[in-house]
Amino acid sequence: MLFQADKTKIRGNCSFQQKLHQKMSGSREQYYPTVLQAIHLLILYIFIQSLVDFPLAMIDYYRDTEYLYHPVKKIVLSVGSTVFILWYGFKKSGVSFNRVFPLKQFNLLIIIPIITFLWGAQNLLEIPNKLLDKVLPPPDWFWEMFNKIFEGDFGFWGAFMKVSIVAPVVEELIFRGIILQGLRRNYSPFMAIFSAALLFALFHLNPWQFPATFMLGLLLGWIMLRTNNILLAIIGHSINNTLVLLSLTYWDIIRETPFYQLDKPRIYLYSILVTVLSLVLIFYFSMKSKADKTEN
Repeated sequence: MLFQADKTKIRGNCSFQQKLHQKMSGSREQYYPTVLQAIHLLILYIFIQSLVDFPLAMIDYYRDTEYLYHPVKKIVLSVGSTVFILWYGFKKSGVSFNRVFPLKQFNLLIIIPIITFLWGAQNLLEIPNKLLDKVLPPPDWFWEMFNKIFEGDFGFWGAFMKVSIVAPVVEELIFRGIILQGLRRNYSPFMAIFSAALLFALFHLNPWQFPATFMLGLLLGWIMLRTNNILLAIIGHSINNTLVLLSLTYWDIIRETPFYQLDKPRIYLYSILVTVLSLVLIFYFSMKSKADKTEN
């Protein structure tokens, strides 16, 4: 009993010394993932997919086949690699499911200003996109690849399922779930949102999508921290992708509407007003009640 008491005392002293050392050195406990760990997670995700994609691409090149774009292959690889990364990231986080993928209540009215913000932002993104095209003109293969992203194996509804349902669910569980929930425990809110948005934009692996994906990442990260609801982040992402899909599919009709017949400065001005008002409404509808503040 005396020996056991001494062991307990020694452990207590060691624990106290560790805490004292952390305080004196200014270090603090690191949670999963840090920025570097998030980068590792994304590289692992891309590597798993490349293990299958690269050999198939070589076979397609030399044998003039299309195994790389086979619907069954895409579904199996996407589901398998995503499930593994989500499981791996969740286990490494070491916290509860609700902590990584929170589902707090939110005001449904917030969806309206999210839609209007994304519509206005897409109009304004034409400005940085044009500047980027002048500095770094996109090659023909990029537009070919970009169009394939928004093409489905089963027409419009196949594309809708891919870009408006599957992609938002997968990407938000990873970026606003595993990654952002870890970053917010390690860094300031601004740093967490900024880092997750930057990784989200870089993950798409092309500079011509960077302005749009970075903007979307900032918005969804901000909404996520204010509402603590992964479902709302998925909905916001889905709305964004649906707007892009509709504009690509029906642009000939859309550009004939009275609004898009206006001169560019007026379109940009109205879009700025819409986005600013939308941000104010998002802020208002995402304000926490006293009960939520007490709970947090």
